[in-house]
Amino acid sequence: MTEPNRSGDGEPRWALVTGAAKRIGAVIATTLHDAGYNVAIHYFSSAAPAEALVAELEARRPRSAFCVGADLRRSGEPERLAAEVERRAGRLDVLVNNASTFYPTPLGTITDEEWHDLIDSNLKAPLFLCQAALPMLRAARGTIVNIVDIHATRPLSNHPVYGAAKAGLAMLTRSLAKDLGPDIRVNGVAPGAILWPEAGVEQRVEQAILRQTALKRPGAPSDVAAAVLFLVRDAPYVTGHILAVDGGRSVGW
Repeated sequence: MTEPNRSGDGEPRWALVTGAAKRIGAVIATTLHDAGYNVAIHYFSSAAPAEALVAELEARRPRSAFCVGADLRRSGEPERLAAEVERRAGRLDVLVNNASTFYPTPLGTITDEEWHDLIDSNLKAPLFLCQAALPMLRAARGTIVNIVDIHATRPLSNHPVYGAAKAGLAMLTRSLAKDLGPDIRVNGVAPGAILWPEAGVEQRVEQAILRQTALKRPGAPSDVAAAVLFLVRDAPYVTGHILAVDGGRSVGW
């Protein structure tokens, strides 16, 4: 059983990971927990997987995890989530903005609903959650890690709204680092070919993407989680940086 990662006042450190019920978010939450952080697991519609993950983490270390549901696209929900974390944990040392929506929006078909969904989940929600959690993070001299995307700088065909939202998140990351220092560090992680979309990708497309990487293979969620842990725990003089975890794809494609 891993001992809690404690602050200077002896209290366990708490991390909030959004979109943490499944996939990369769940691995990030588990990795932080394995490193001794207590974790608040946010979910939108995946209540059962979130509760199962909490049960698994609680079995390893009692009173070290809980989950909270919220639709962070809706006004007032980031504030409600932050208030619930404060009520149940009493503090917040780490915020990982991982929750996201992702799907194509070919030009000529984009709807107002799609625009708001992609912008609100990928850009608006992280901003307003950071703002709502600011008093707790400032008191803890905490850190924020935003999960960006390599397509924030290199456009993905037929995804202009998603790309614009992630580009905004990249700029938000740097802006917050400038505005919140020296009390709070803010960084980002930009994954590449880590997990394919749940709807699947044609094998020829997968192979074409992997040929663009220097390492000629996909990464794993644990690679993203390790980068998050590095920025949270092992990089006290790093802020305003976005770390690509893409097997070298962004070097030359």
